[in-house]
Amino acid sequence: MDRTRLNIGAYILQPYARSETHIKDLADCGIDFVICIDNDREALDLLEKYGVGAIVTGVVPGWWGGNGEVAGTLEKVNPLQDYETAAASFEDHPAIWGIDIGDEPSALDFPYYGKVMERVQELFPNQFAFLNLYPNYASVAQNTDDQALSQLGTATYEEHIKQYCQYIPADYLSYDFYYKVAGVQKDYANLRIVSDACHKNSLDMWITLQVNSFDPEVWISENELRFQAFSALAFGASNISWACYTAGWWSNQVVDGDGKKTQQYDKLKTVNEEIHTIAERYMRYRNIETVCIGFDDTDMLEASGLESSSELDFGSLVGLTADCPLLVGKMAARKGDRNKALFICVADDPYDENPGNHTIRFTTKMRRVKAWGGNGPMKVKRTGNDNYELPVVSNQGVILEF
Repeated sequence: MDRTRLNIGAYILQPYARSETHIKDLADCGIDFVICIDNDREALDLLEKYGVGAIVTGVVPGWWGGNGEVAGTLEKVNPLQDYETAAASFEDHPAIWGIDIGDEPSALDFPYYGKVMERVQELFPNQFAFLNLYPNYASVAQNTDDQALSQLGTATYEEHIKQYCQYIPADYLSYDFYYKVAGVQKDYANLRIVSDACHKNSLDMWITLQVNSFDPEVWISENELRFQAFSALAFGASNISWACYTAGWWSNQVVDGDGKKTQQYDKLKTVNEEIHTIAERYMRYRNIETVCIGFDDTDMLEASGLESSSELDFGSLVGLTADCPLLVGKMAARKGDRNKALFICVADDPYDENPGNHTIRFTTKMRRVKAWGGNGPMKVKRTGNDNYELPVVSNQGVILEF
């Protein structure tokens, strides 16, 4: 995996969607890698042909935290010798980017998982060890506090993430969040907690988002995909995955059980194209802080730990406001020069109920101000003196460089 790029992944490529046509469709959809595919050599050959990587499952002993009943038993169930035995029979392949070592473990297993990750990284020098965490509502949104505790292994989600950073020798933090199930407030709280931890510990932020549906009667809209992706980028995510591409859990996958593309395919392809269009510029910078502008008349920040501001100042750009809520990621150049940027998610319509046109306004004495959206360059209008306007639409993502 080229970590200088913003990579887009997808969960689960079932055998019924592994023909050459299917894998070409996968690549055409803007998917850079797949998670949860077994060591299928023919499929791996096709993935390599179309430039798609794989995080393979089943190579080493698996693990899923589930409802929390197995918390604290990983060392007993999967001793290190089992990982060494698995590595001895492993056949490498250029398409294998990562080795899946587990999903949603309890913090009770983090100390041992640290040893597992170190050993797997030694045993598989050409791959990275992939571990994904629970969201802040644990594995299902309907959990009681006691059930969440049994899954997280800690009294709070903040402590769960803190212990991950303490024990797991990874340079990334990966988690999944399905906002149509858990709500925007929990989504923002989760983004804040993980983003803060990544800043503090110099980790890359990876997130898995929702393209399928918990309710089979409801299809996620294109604009809802935008809201999820661009909210994550506003908090500094550098790796986005979607669940699920084929059958895995829930309903309304991108490719159905008959191997046919559903309505989600074109929606996802469009949004992935927009992400990739912004990505090259986005990855020149790193997130240093995320600010919420204009949320006072909404309930979206309730219990999130975030506060609404009326405007934003960032260096030579001041007085940034809009006629709608904005998530704004302050960004500094990765290579040490003095260039700055803002990544803006127009966050007015998370459930695609009333999309509209809006205007972002700001003041700067800088003469080189550029804006890029999912369709490429955007026109920044100078309205007199040092004042500027930028027309935007609901759930759009924009990077503003100056």
